[in-house]
Amino acid sequence: MNSTVHRRTSPRTTVVLIALLAMLASIGFAQVSRPAHAADPLISQGKTATASSTENAGTPASAAVDGNLTTTRWSSAFADPQWLQVDLGATATISQVVLTWEAAYGKSFQIQTSPDAATWTSIYSTTTGTGGTQTLTVSGSGRYVRMYGTVRGTAYGYSLYELQVYGTFPTAGGCSTTNAAQGKTATASSTENAGTPASAAVDGNTGTRWSSAFADPQWLQVDLGSTQSICQVTLNWEAAYASAFQIQTSPDATTWTSIFSTTTGTGGVQTLTVSGSGRYVRMYGTARGTAYGYSLWEFGVYTGTGGGNTGVCPTQSDTPDFGPNVHVFDPSMSAATIQAQLNTDFAAQKDTNTAQFANGRVAELYKPGTYAVEDNVGFYTTVAGLGLNPDDVTINGDVTVDAFNSEDAGNATQNFWREADNLAINPSSGSDRWAVAQAAPFRRIDVHGNLQLQPASNGYASGGYISDTKVSGQVSSVSQQQWYSQNSNFGSWAGGVWNMVFAGVTGAPAASFPSPPETVLATTPVSRDIPYLYVTTDGKYHVFVPSLRTNASGTSWPNTAGSSLAMSTFYVVKAGDTATTINAALANGCNLFFTPGVYHVSSALNVTKAGTVVLGIGYPTIIPDGGVSAMNVADVDGVRIKGLLFSAGTTNSAALLTIGTSTAAHAANPISVQDVFFRIGGDAAGKATQSLVVNASNTLIDHVWAWRADHGTGVGWTSNTADTGLTVNGNNVEATGLFVEHYQKYEVIWNGTGGSIIFFQNENPYDPPNQAAWMNGSLNGYAAIKVNSSASGFQGWGWGSYCYFNVNPAVNNYHAFEVPTSGVTLHNLATVSLGNVGTITHVVNDTGAVTPTNTTPSDVISFP
Repeated sequence: MNSTVHRRTSPRTTVVLIALLAMLASIGFAQVSRPAHAADPLISQGKTATASSTENAGTPASAAVDGNLTTTRWSSAFADPQWLQVDLGATATISQVVLTWEAAYGKSFQIQTSPDAATWTSIYSTTTGTGGTQTLTVSGSGRYVRMYGTVRGTAYGYSLYELQVYGTFPTAGGCSTTNAAQGKTATASSTENAGTPASAAVDGNTGTRWSSAFADPQWLQVDLGSTQSICQVTLNWEAAYASAFQIQTSPDATTWTSIFSTTTGTGGVQTLTVSGSGRYVRMYGTARGTAYGYSLWEFGVYTGTGGGNTGVCPTQSDTPDFGPNVHVFDPSMSAATIQAQLNTDFAAQKDTNTAQFANGRVAELYKPGTYAVEDNVGFYTTVAGLGLNPDDVTINGDVTVDAFNSEDAGNATQNFWREADNLAINPSSGSDRWAVAQAAPFRRIDVHGNLQLQPASNGYASGGYISDTKVSGQVSSVSQQQWYSQNSNFGSWAGGVWNMVFAGVTGAPAASFPSPPETVLATTPVSRDIPYLYVTTDGKYHVFVPSLRTNASGTSWPNTAGSSLAMSTFYVVKAGDTATTINAALANGCNLFFTPGVYHVSSALNVTKAGTVVLGIGYPTIIPDGGVSAMNVADVDGVRIKGLLFSAGTTNSAALLTIGTSTAAHAANPISVQDVFFRIGGDAAGKATQSLVVNASNTLIDHVWAWRADHGTGVGWTSNTADTGLTVNGNNVEATGLFVEHYQKYEVIWNGTGGSIIFFQNENPYDPPNQAAWMNGSLNGYAAIKVNSSASGFQGWGWGSYCYFNVNPAVNNYHAFEVPTSGVTLHNLATVSLGNVGTITHVVNDTGAVTPTNTTPSDVISFP
């Protein structure tokens, strides 16, 4: 907009302020109160809001449901008609709507409801709107509620400080009204005196209380007697309250998961809607609101499936709005129009210095057809076809990743976070180029020609991952240090630097480790292809969910076995969604489809329903705030998580993603974690003790990169702290294409029996300041993989671990891998000192020579 339209500093503002001051004077500066509302609760605050338009970036739709009645607002373009709508997350009965207008109000408007944001029913209409605060008694139902304005009351747009919807959700399967904590065993970190014991907070008497010592932190916990689904917690504070605290659950009173966190506690009576499970529930206080301790009259815990939860996802749209970061192309569009959008996306996401840790996220989706375009793929970009099979979408051109920003040096080692899925490529010059590093999958692609994995200059490259892909010609890796290929068909393969691994690949080279360093398995023991989005001939969206494969070789397509899920079973996560809205969708039985964006969560996302699909495109990034976990998956069959980036918050999280609460078996329908990535630092000084914890047996870990950042913002030995990238407690867990780098203790800990890792790439932490700071007891450093004696039957193929101790080159790691001497079988291991900057003395246990000085491997072909 030009300066004449940016009007908030214009004379109009002065007039409004004068009028407001006059009004306040006329009422003696009385306190402005919130509008009256019906007995039904407010159900719109904090939910996802969208609008037909926004005046500018400072007046988004979300500002009208943030609870701020006087400061933040939504405003539209200066045209009719316009609308603002809120997604309640589930169908509700609506009894009242309150509109708090800014000066630019609606003269004629309707209040409408809808089950799917497509078909609308009017439940209120006026042509004589007055502005101000309008409290409207209505009667209707719907998941979506909107103000639909047809005539503006001023020359400006429509502007609402707040749109408030009051109503109720169905109670079937909802939260119990019985306090499950009352009369149960309670314990605490401390008590102020004998008259304020922990038991007083669960005795049902609001005249007795627990109080703690005058120190931080403190906690109060209750044993429910068995594992329960927790949907609500109530805190009845005495005057000594918590300003910062978490609600946590645990199966054993040892390992805790946060399901609520705040740093702005108010005291009084707090009713918290939560979603989680556990036998033990505790209030964990980290900052007191007074000089005294923590004091609770009563601590209430309520069980069930959550307020309004029916266990069945309310119907969503089969043609959803994916938001502004998803570009859907149709073959009827001109090539010039499509190319212009691709060029715009690439310009925004290209630069290593400006885009690598920025918030830009994008997905480019092609409907079935043929396209003559050049798609250069930058950071945080998904390129995908929307056909049921890859050849339903053909690119006559290239889908390219190169060393875009360092052509002289040819450095592709930071080409992270980009993907290509489910399409065919006819390369313009006979060869497509995919010169990537970590977290850049190339899946379900049909390359009609050659595929080059190195930059055009044949410079530096450190990748990568291919699965379920056909390449009719040759795949050449040239300078790629390592690569993992799975369930694919290649015309041929050329190249290998340190660690090239193939499982179930026809056209793979002969097994020849260590010279050349090719590790070849005839099949992949257990695998399944990724869930993916596609569009039907009638224009509706579905997600295809491929079946489990055992001893697979070659691609799963065409005629991939599996099932199709209608988009109406998915909640589409977009800008403005919070942990509350996302957990409400999960509790109501929805799958999740994350659109490109950055999502801060104040409590863990809890996946509790068997078979739930959590699918992301465009590298949706989940950041936990206040030290909570980012996501927890219950002990249920068949959950599939694909395409997410978990980035640690600045307050330490115990773990970012936890799979299962026990080692229960799921052999018939495992949980899958695919193309899921973890980042500790780089964007900020992130902290997380562990990134991924896998408790559930039979889990499939298929292409994970867990990275404690070695560059970017907030990077340093005491800044982006993280102990371990992956801990596996479950039995018969299989990891394929596993990348874990730079953690400060054991980077992978494996405790479960019968497990396996097929391909592993690792770099030790770059930044130990000295040897004393990086000691495991009496041993120098920590192994990259620690397989404990409990893990009988464990197997590993194609492991590489490299060191580059650039802060202090005198640092040494005693060994790269630490395993029992019996019950474990390993094949084809390598260590490398990059530029002879530090050393690794042995490869596995006490076996293998010290890393050579000339950046070449020290190898062990088999162990023991």
